[in-house]
Amino acid sequence: MGAAFFYHLTQAPLAVTLASLSEKSLAAGWRVEVRGRSEQTLAALDTALWARDGFLPHGLANGPHDADQPILLTLAPGTNRASCIMSVGGAEISADEVARADRVCILFDGHDPEAVQQARVQWKSLTGAGAQAQYWSEESGRWEKKAESA
Repeated sequence: MGAAFFYHLTQAPLAVTLASLSEKSLAAGWRVEVRGRSEQTLAALDTALWARDGFLPHGLANGPHDADQPILLTLAPGTNRASCIMSVGGAEISADEVARADRVCILFDGHDPEAVQQARVQWKSLTGAGAQAQYWSEESGRWEKKAESA
């Protein structure tokens, strides 16, 4: 059974945190699904991941090789057999998905009150359904676990 890790972004940009978590996920042997709510957000992340130093194999969904992508950026549950799901922009994650995945990461912008509120709703929904969850903050300049569900 997996767990949902909530990442409250206040220092590093989304693309930087996403790349770091994706690298760690690939090193753990996991395929990654990055689930967003807008094509524009996913396209911007795709561009940022290609522009960074170091190769991070990924692709946008609806391409010819979705099933083979180590990291798939998608609007809907993907086809790359991901064991790590990363929600960006408030993309929905179910408690069943948390239970099936090795890890679920919910990344949200701590400077956006709507994103913070959406993360609170997701926390309550997931933990209320029995999913394990952790809340991580980078407010101090480094990632620290601030809360954990029982």
